[in-house]
Amino acid sequence: MGRKGKFGRILGAVVGLACLAALPAKAAPIKIGYSDWPGWVAWQVAIDKGWLQKAGVDADFEWFDYSASMDAFGAGKIDGVLVTNGDALVMGGGGTKSLMIMLTDYSDGNDMIVAKPGIKSLKELKGKKIGVEVGLVEHLLLLDGLQKAGLGEKDVTLVNTKTNDTPQVLASGQVDAIGAWQPNSGMAMKSLPGAKPVFTSAQEPGLIYDVLVVNPESLKAHKAEWKKLMGVWDQVVHYIDDPKTQDDAVRIMAARVGLTPEAYKPLLKGTHLIDLTEGKKVFQKAGGLHSLYGSSEIANDFNVKNEVYKEKQDIDNYIDASLMQ
Repeated sequence: MGRKGKFGRILGAVVGLACLAALPAKAAPIKIGYSDWPGWVAWQVAIDKGWLQKAGVDADFEWFDYSASMDAFGAGKIDGVLVTNGDALVMGGGGTKSLMIMLTDYSDGNDMIVAKPGIKSLKELKGKKIGVEVGLVEHLLLLDGLQKAGLGEKDVTLVNTKTNDTPQVLASGQVDAIGAWQPNSGMAMKSLPGAKPVFTSAQEPGLIYDVLVVNPESLKAHKAEWKKLMGVWDQVVHYIDDPKTQDDAVRIMAARVGLTPEAYKPLLKGTHLIDLTEGKKVFQKAGGLHSLYGSSEIANDFNVKNEVYKEKQDIDNYIDASLMQ
């Protein structure tokens, strides 16, 4: 009886393992890289409030420095990443395929060219050194500003500087100005009293759209998941914009980046958050800065002209408006 009983237990275990093996494996969560920009830190509200789980979204958000998030996306370590539309093209020019599926915001003053004391305009930067992360979004903003000031990139000396390092680099006197977004641009002015912005994204609203880009294969495999995630974003925007709940949202966002709510709240003024209703309009194909297509085409021209990549990208291959519809 003992041997028979033991065999029966073994047989039962084998059958049980076989049944488990036959069950479909639980899909891995979609992974999204986010970094220190108000329109992306906003996702922390959904994370802390548990809205992702309530919406049935199986997603993990992973925190990065900005350029490191793009490297992780390019290496296939994450399924989606929050970047500017111009930097989505930069990644594509380097061989990383992605699709912009939704907008989070456009920069409305938080991206800045900040000059040391005594320099009052972009024109006064002629012959000066500017610390900027070459090939990324502040480079584009700088070139746009220089063009409007009647200057070109050859009229200044670019010093390739990680955005997170710009406050120290400006304060040390290594450069005469830096290009950075909040909170780095604000920290740069705090580190060097008297420093001030000589050009900001508020002078070109729509030049810098912030977007969620995804790996095309992930979009194909998890389309329903990405769609639900977009619905959560709509909830986030309305929670932040509502005066009744804004302070709670700011508290959550400030904690994510190690600032006080009082220090963080002004950063919202330079970030125009975009809900899905407004996003649908921006996703309509048109020229100019009111359309993601038109804005991306302007970034495309800048990137080629300044040899960020050699050949113009086909903007239609970078935008998937299907979920926005």
